[in-house]
This record gives sequence, C-alpha cells and structure tokens, in this order.
Amino acid sequence: MKILIDTNVLLRAVQKDHLMHDRAVSAMAAHRAEGEQLCVISQNLIEFWAVATRPIPNNGLGLTIQEAQQEILNIKLLFALHHDVTRIFKNWEHLVTKYQVQGKQAHDARIVAAMIAHDIKNILTFNIDDFKRYTEITAILPLIVTT
Repeated sequence: MKILIDTNVLLRAVQKDHLMHDRAVSAMAAHRAEGEQLCVISQNLIEFWAVATRPIPNNGLGLTIQEAQQEILNIKLLFALHHDVTRIFKNWEHLVTKYQVQGKQAHDARIVAAMIAHDIKNILTFNIDDFKRYTEITAILPLIVTT
C-alpha cells in the first residue's frame, strides 16, 4: 500500500526539538516496517522548501539554502517521489467543484488530486481535518508506535 507523507509530517521529522518529532518519525518507521511504500509528491517538496527557508520568527525553520537543499535530497532518497502529471489539474478541477472548496483549502485539494492521479489512497498527516471531506482518500494521524 502507498502512503503519501504530508508536508507537516516531513517538517516535524526534521525538527528534532518539536513536540511532534517523535510521533512523525515513529509513525513513518512503523508504516515502512509494515512494507508500505512511503511517498511524496512535488508539492510536498515545494511546501517543505517554503517553510524550511522561512525565518523562525515567521513560523519557519530558518534553514539556509544549503541546509534546505540537503533536506530535500534526503527526502528524495527516503521516499518515492511522484512527479506532476497532466491529469492532476483535471482531478483538482473536479474535486474543488464536487466538494465546494474555497480559499487556501484549494492546496489540499491539489494534494488529493495528485494522490488520485498516482493511485495513493492514504495520507499520513497531522491535519486530518483538512482531508475528511474527500471520500477518495483516507487521512491517517501519526501515532507513536512502541514495539
């Protein structure tokens, strides 16, 4: 089974001092151990870059360009990367109309559109409420898994 890793989980995984760091890392490790394919889409990398390079006082990570480049490289090595394809836009148009999506929620609809295009049914996210409306996918909350 394929699981998309949402940007918020990727960000928490690199923030070792964040309260949700252990949950992010533990959940991804558990899903990987179960043989599930963890993946990202191009939009995850763009969103990650935006937050990673934003100054800390502006709710960013304050990474340098070089640090952000290294983190993106690490993500691409650890997760299957699904690139943008033409049908994502068609899927997005359908979703925003079907679910009456407004404002910045259009970005989440694009994530779901890409998931549909790449036959990804699950997303690991701390923001499960952002994806509840979409019956095409299932949002999974990262939990600490103990062995």
